[in-house]
Amino acid sequence: MKKIGVLHGKERSFPEALVSRINSKNIPGIMAEPVKIDKVMQGEPSGYAVIFDRISQDVPFYRAYLKNAALCGTAVINNPFWWSADEKFFNNCLATKIDVPVPKTVILPSRDLPTDTSAESFSNLAYPLDWDGIFKYIGFPAYMKPFAGGGWKSVYQLNSMEEFFEKHAETEQLVMMLQEEIKFEEYYRCYCVGGKYVRIMPYEPRNPHHLRYVADFKPSPERYKLMEDIVLRICNSLGYDFNTVELAVRNGVPYAIDFCNPAPDAEVTSVGQENFDWVVETAALFAIEKAQAHVEGADNLTWGEYIKRSSTKTKLY
Repeated sequence: MKKIGVLHGKERSFPEALVSRINSKNIPGIMAEPVKIDKVMQGEPSGYAVIFDRISQDVPFYRAYLKNAALCGTAVINNPFWWSADEKFFNNCLATKIDVPVPKTVILPSRDLPTDTSAESFSNLAYPLDWDGIFKYIGFPAYMKPFAGGGWKSVYQLNSMEEFFEKHAETEQLVMMLQEEIKFEEYYRCYCVGGKYVRIMPYEPRNPHHLRYVADFKPSPERYKLMEDIVLRICNSLGYDFNTVELAVRNGVPYAIDFCNPAPDAEVTSVGQENFDWVVETAALFAIEKAQAHVEGADNLTWGEYIKRSSTKTKLY
């Protein structure tokens, strides 16, 4: 019996529906359940062929558990080694190398010194930074946000240099990005599952949370194909099994805004019933695929093209 485990926190609608959908298919030799952990011993297998991770980004204990499970052959969705190393600024850097349009972005050192450091720890950092060059490159209005993490935490819209310095002083030890604002005509949030299944959803981020998937626009067939190609290129380069990519369309060009989401929102109350049904069914089919392809004791993780090409000294782009 190959078990598919779902690791989750307080989230309920998606994990419960995913377990139910997998089991409803009655695939011989495959069953799904919420992950159960009573002890974690080094180098010992988890008992799961596949684990669908929805919470380890917030729980370091689970992250360590998943890495041990992966070492022992579990296919973890998403690869815990990769997304532990990934962050939003690197995502943007990689996008510039794979012909994906992204907003102009710079990374900034934290406003306050990190714990257990001093001014001498930053002897290689110019002071002051070339603020004139940075502001000329980005322009205003702009957004400032953490270089890692999500959930719209500590995100600022800025209209001037003076406002930047005022708000940057509030960020303490956070490492922030300053990013060009894309004034968009249309905006889309796109699920990508298994590096091959894509659902493009009109999305209005300026609406209240429960109404963001209610939008009065949809892409032309040509734009749909272009956005689908961008989503697949991003997710296959990064190696995410389950991800969302947000695209802002300005002057007909889709710009990738946010695409580092190791546990993307899939709650029925926010994404709506039609999108929820699609993501549950597609995630169930992919988890079953991973279980059927599982090889005992092997590395069953998904690795992105960036890592695979790097490891073989192959030209990256």
